Amino acid sequence: MNCCRYSTLTERTISVSGSTFSSLEWTSIAWGAGLVLAAPILAFISLYINGPFQTLITAAATGIGFLFCLPVGLFKTTKIFILYIAMIVVAITVSTATHTHHLALMAPTLSRPPLKRLTLVSSKQGISSWISLCATVVGCLGACIVSSFTYHMLREPIEREYISLWIVSIFCGLLWLVGVLHAVTAENRTSSVPNILSSRLQLFTIFKNPNAIGGLVSVLLSSFTTMSIFTGGVLFILGQLCIEPVHVLYFWLTYFLFPLVSLPLLFQPLQHLIKANSVKMKIMGLLLSLISSGFGFYFWDSHWKWGHLLVFGAIQGTSSGLLHTFGRVLMLDTAPRGEEGGFSVWYGWVKGVGLCGGFIVGSVVPGRVRTSFGAAFCSALIGIVVLLFGNVNDFGVVREGGEMALDSKESISV
Repeated sequence: MNCCRYSTLTERTISVSGSTFSSLEWTSIAWGAGLVLAAPILAFISLYINGPFQTLITAAATGIGFLFCLPVGLFKTTKIFILYIAMIVVAITVSTATHTHHLALMAPTLSRPPLKRLTLVSSKQGISSWISLCATVVGCLGACIVSSFTYHMLREPIEREYISLWIVSIFCGLLWLVGVLHAVTAENRTSSVPNILSSRLQLFTIFKNPNAIGGLVSVLLSSFTTMSIFTGGVLFILGQLCIEPVHVLYFWLTYFLFPLVSLPLLFQPLQHLIKANSVKMKIMGLLLSLISSGFGFYFWDSHWKWGHLLVFGAIQGTSSGLLHTFGRVLMLDTAPRGEEGGFSVWYGWVKGVGLCGGFIVGSVVPGRVRTSFGAAFCSALIGIVVLLFGNVNDFGVVREGGEMALDSKESISV
């Protein structure tokens, strides 16, 4: 966790077919390969994600992540890391899609008590937002644990660095194993899909919905923004500021722990004051990213103290939490009943593409933090424009809720 280890990340020490790559560039190549491999897999599982196989798909994807985290330290050949990282990316992408689909099926069920069916529209959005918010908070806690353990292992002597990172990978694999247990014990929920033809067409119905397209673009831009700021910021702290290693830990803890408090405090008052929906909350998250990336771009050559890093981490951590929470809810809001599977698949893959793009921009130009901060600033600005003027709203849910409310009234009158 110092400038020496920063150089091991940025120096081109990996030689393949006459070309040289740094560790970060090699990771970017593997990440991209994983997304390419995940695309046909997601297209295939979209045929079965709405049926009784969704639990099996989630367990299988999580199990693949578990299996490929364990043997990383058995081989020191750099070429094989492409396979390791690519398969873990596939596992993460498929798991994101299946968990998002499971959320889509949970919200309507939990928001439909027998005597309050006429309030389905508002309650569905509120339930899905709170479930996604709680999931984000728990994920932040898990990320805090992993980052703290990673920092502890990287404090080992540099000659044992490889073994230390292997231990970190094994620890992450054990966490994946816990995820397998969750997938097996979770309640299996299915959505109503009339026939197999409807399942095959789910991947294409999203292109008939302008709201969904705008939401998908906003997910791509927000994922790119957050990853570009985080990756560029961490490399800036390690490589250019060369601050004390413990201050890097403080930055990570602030980034992941502050949303535990800020997200619930922001969501509850705003829902009552301005009737904040997923679109407004995403705009707020992008505005916070504008602030952090703008200040980072302008003051990149100033002497940052560790107090500045804590403020930067708190603002950007809150932004990342808001964008992750309500980007998922926004996509589910635009999904018609019975077609959540196709929308979830697109969400998982596009989110992965945005994260990969942000990592590439933040890592391939180390030492030029203005590039990653500037790209993130432009991406956040475009994302706000898309949400404001791209016809992105909650019309899909309102239409569906109105039809259900009408059915309820008819059943009551009968």
